Amino acid sequence: MTEQTTGIEIAWQQKLDGGEFVIQQCGECKRHVFFPRELCPHCGADALGWVAPVGLGTVYAVTTVRRAAEAGGDYNVSLIDLDEGVRLMSRVEGVDPAEVTIGLRVKARVAKQDERAVLLFDRAEGDAR
Repeated sequence: MTEQTTGIEIAWQQKLDGGEFVIQQCGECKRHVFFPRELCPHCGADALGWVAPVGLGTVYAVTTVRRAAEAGGDYNVSLIDLDEGVRLMSRVEGVDPAEVTIGLRVKARVAKQDERAVLLFDRAEGDAR
């Protein structure tokens, strides 16, 4: 199988691999968009551009994936609502999975994992909104 080298999702991953976390914003309706798309899902315009979000968000939902300790232990999978109004799936790291709760304020960071960049979240300082 040949690795895909073009397309909007590849463009987003390349920015992430370069250490840059971006989302899209529509030039027509000004609303933010994530995951990467060719057309704005709100107004249908093709005027989507890349913008750097503040990176702060709130845990909307969370679940814990159970693994044996020798396999790396438990981890959380969370839906995060960014302050820009988009929702994405990621993990909150640096805290016990049981401490990741709905409403927790988090901050995004780009990390390397298996030679690719991934978007992870940490508990935000002073996590009250």
